[in-house]
Amino acid sequence: MKNIFTAELKKLYETFTQMGTEVSEQIERATQSYIDHDKAAAQSLIDRDNTINSNEVNLEKQALTLMTLQQPVADEFRNVITILKASSDLERIADHATGIALETIRVKGSHRNQDVEAKIADLTVVIRQMLAEALKAFHNIDMSKAQSVSEQDQQVDAKFDEIRQTITATIQEDPNVAEAGTSYLMVTKLLERIGDRIVNLVEEMVYNQTGEIVELNQGRLHPGES
Repeated sequence: MKNIFTAELKKLYETFTQMGTEVSEQIERATQSYIDHDKAAAQSLIDRDNTINSNEVNLEKQALTLMTLQQPVADEFRNVITILKASSDLERIADHATGIALETIRVKGSHRNQDVEAKIADLTVVIRQMLAEALKAFHNIDMSKAQSVSEQDQQVDAKFDEIRQTITATIQEDPNVAEAGTSYLMVTKLLERIGDRIVNLVEEMVYNQTGEIVELNQGRLHPGES
């Protein structure tokens, strides 16, 4: 029975990792469509949003079946619950990516700022690197990499502040860019929230291993925030 549970748990981790990879690609496509002002690409991404939701539902079914049939002991049960919680964070990350795509549809193409858009692209690279490392930490149960992910989130926060200051200064100089500036702030905030969700992932991994609830980054999302 122990061997069966271990094999099924491995499949669950593989499903979770695949979901994470798809979410990372969704972040990249959403931001690229925004920077390229590509409404068709953004709409395509919005239309595919249900795919991630379906993946989460399938993972939940897989986890519940595992718990029902194999009746895991305490540590094993915590493994499964951790994956369930982490998959919920991935689903919320996907929602934020969809939010960026929706902003691409909403905002007009006039008065755009290439410097700000380049900074948003750079921020997206850091976000995706964070997610890739978080997934590796989750898979390998790597506590040091979990800490590294939280430190990268501090870079995300710093880049968010930098972009916000740039946008504010630009709007003050030219009120005509206010609409585009507001849109930039929305997209940058969504990326910053994604960073917080990624920190959640590694915190859940730490809890799984230690049984202790930790906050690796004090700037992270708190319960009730989206």
